[in-house]
Amino acid sequence: MCPFCVPTPEDVILQAGHCYAMWTGEAPDGSAMVLPRRHLASPFDLDSDEWAATHGLLVALREMLDDMFAPDGYNIGWNIGAVGGQSVPHVHCHLIPRYADEPFAGRGMRAWIKSDENRRA
Repeated sequence: MCPFCVPTPEDVILQAGHCYAMWTGEAPDGSAMVLPRRHLASPFDLDSDEWAATHGLLVALREMLDDMFAPDGYNIGWNIGAVGGQSVPHVHCHLIPRYADEPFAGRGMRAWIKSDENRRA
């Protein structure tokens, strides 16, 4: 069974409807993700209730992170499929707080995708 379909209670930081939020344990401080409890591969498979719950959790997470860490900005992102960077086969939306003192501050999620090194032959 997929461990993300039935998370442990200590992993869940917020929940709404059929979705929940958890910390990713990745840098920068406060990185989190929102997941449906239903096992799905892609955000294109979410139903309208799961979309609404995802939105509500993203807003609540942002408020929580603003209070806890006072980030200077955010990135929100989905990785879809192996080529798109999805390493966990359960759909999840990342909320990544960004800080002005980061080495890559001011570069968005797509900065490396748009680089010359990533041009197709």
